[in-house]
Amino acid sequence: MIIKTFVTTYLKKTCNERFISKIKRNVTFYQYSTHLYKSNKWETIIGLEVHAQLNSKTKLFSSSSTSFNEPVNTNVSVIDAAFPGTLPQLNTKCVELAVAASLALSGNVQLVSSFDRKQYFYPDLPPGYQITQHYAPISLGGKIFLNQLDGLEYDTMVRIKQIQLEQDTGKSIHDIVPGMTLIDLNRAGTGLIEIVTEPDMRTSKEAGLTVKKLQSILRTIGSSDGNMEEGSLRCDVNVSVHEHETPYGTRCEIKNLNSIKFLMAAIDVEIERQIKELENGNKIVQETRGFDVLKNKTFRLRTKETATDYRYMPEPDLSPLILNKDYITRISNNLPELPDDLKTRIMKQYGIPLHDVIVLMNETGGVKYFEEAVKNRNPQHVSNWITHELFGLLHARNIKFSQNPVSALQLGSVIDCVDNGDITGKVGKKIIEKMISGDSRLASIIIQDEGLRQLSDINELEKICKNVILQNPEQVIHYFCFDIYFLNLLKTLFCYCS
Repeated sequence: MIIKTFVTTYLKKTCNERFISKIKRNVTFYQYSTHLYKSNKWETIIGLEVHAQLNSKTKLFSSSSTSFNEPVNTNVSVIDAAFPGTLPQLNTKCVELAVAASLALSGNVQLVSSFDRKQYFYPDLPPGYQITQHYAPISLGGKIFLNQLDGLEYDTMVRIKQIQLEQDTGKSIHDIVPGMTLIDLNRAGTGLIEIVTEPDMRTSKEAGLTVKKLQSILRTIGSSDGNMEEGSLRCDVNVSVHEHETPYGTRCEIKNLNSIKFLMAAIDVEIERQIKELENGNKIVQETRGFDVLKNKTFRLRTKETATDYRYMPEPDLSPLILNKDYITRISNNLPELPDDLKTRIMKQYGIPLHDVIVLMNETGGVKYFEEAVKNRNPQHVSNWITHELFGLLHARNIKFSQNPVSALQLGSVIDCVDNGDITGKVGKKIIEKMISGDSRLASIIIQDEGLRQLSDINELEKICKNVILQNPEQVIHYFCFDIYFLNLLKTLFCYCS
């Protein structure tokens, strides 16, 4: 700011500068169209099945690691590979995380639940069945509220039918060797909760915001990291359309949607497809469909299976899961502040906008980090440095915020030095880059050791600015012709000389 002020001030003495206004671009990421299902004739019914991997270091029934991006087929035990004679052993951490999620979603945690076998004839789950909770899940009921804080123009509620513990499958990879399917069992057996909603949603926007709210709640309580890009949160959606004041239509399920954007797009095109079929006099077939992102259309995978097809049976190798009220109460008492309360408090206490709060909440530990860094500092400055600079620099290096090497104390020291005028914001950003690379020093020490402190003496700055202008007459002439490039060049020369 000082550099810009001095350079432009001395240039204005010679010519009338046309000040350049900053152009604010309002980027809208999603525009929702609801004309298809808000018409006078058709109504849409939407239900979700959300699969969230639990934040446990080991799998649901084995001691294998759940770490992501390991070499293929390395996190596989004899239990995961279904060797004969092996028996599952329940991971109690997964139970604790599932109970926490149920309580956070206002579910009724069951004191007695049980496990069942769901027959599964695909190679990415070696036993040939999945252990789940079909008949007696760990939690029944629950609700998710959506309102203006979530980006919805009106208030609504989505009921939760049940939450169940189950195993994840492995990964089938079809695009490495032509004509062959390769199997990676690293994910097989990882603990999941499946959150099944009632069909209470009517638009793709409501469905997208429901998943986003679920993601935020699970991250806040630590039950799941909710990273859809890594597959730790995946969605299946059931969609049907019917004419007003008639029974619900036949539903189709769209499987394995791994982003909120794709979820919403898949719902919209499936609604359009079903309406077109019905208007042409055809019937909707109950089936499972996929979503082609490139073609922006759904496609048939298989006829929808029923409970009979899955041949559910009680799991003979696991006894019923029995919890007591004290255990549930202890978990309930240790739940952190939930997203709605957290948003309201942060906005009221610190005066930062809703958008900033949402960005902070989207990163596990983001709000806690902000509150550590904001002590005795301008909240908006701190929020800007975290959400714009720190998050941006980490993202550019593919570093998760959970692995952020810059402590709140270090970031605070950078902000202090910028606000005090010791360094410019640009230098502050470079110091953060050093910290991300492993420098554990505070900003004040880095500035002192490397001579980064900017000049603050006005007379000295005037002298440097005059010299730069006198020594670069050609650039000044170009600037007179309103070429902004040469103003930036003069500013660069000023920085170099100072």
